Amino acid sequence: MKNKLDRNIELSAWGITAILLLIFVPKKRIREAQIAFLFKHLITWLFGLLVVEKKLIIYPKRLFFSKSIKSSFTFEYFVYPALCTLFNLYYPEKRPAFIKMLYYFFHTSVIAGFELFAVKYTNLIKYKKWTWYWSFITVWLTYYLSHLYHKWFYRNKESE
Repeated sequence: MKNKLDRNIELSAWGITAILLLIFVPKKRIREAQIAFLFKHLITWLFGLLVVEKKLIIYPKRLFFSKSIKSSFTFEYFVYPALCTLFNLYYPEKRPAFIKMLYYFFHTSVIAGFELFAVKYTNLIKYKKWTWYWSFITVWLTYYLSHLYHKWFYRNKESE
């Protein structure tokens, strides 16, 4: 049962994420989306390799590149960067700090919640020396770094 569920979840993640990108990335902001995606990709690659190589997390079942890399290609290299792209494109820059904090909390909670589900009910991810709150903190931190980079990269655009 778990193998079929694992496969369905991973394939669904690809489909849903691709559809979200197609729907929510406006044509005029594709370059901006690419910058956000690639920067998050860089951060995720570094953190993901570190966590997997230190055996804090293992990914027993992987649909893609299971013999090449130990991390989850689907989630580390496509889903998280894509979700972070949407996070950056729709960040409530001109809203109060409380709203911004809720925005971070919502995005981070969705990812950490999905990961908790995957840990408990699938073979997609297993915690060895890791807990949900480390995932929550690292996702929040990487989103924050990505947002700082996004603001820095487009700093002149805001002043125009």
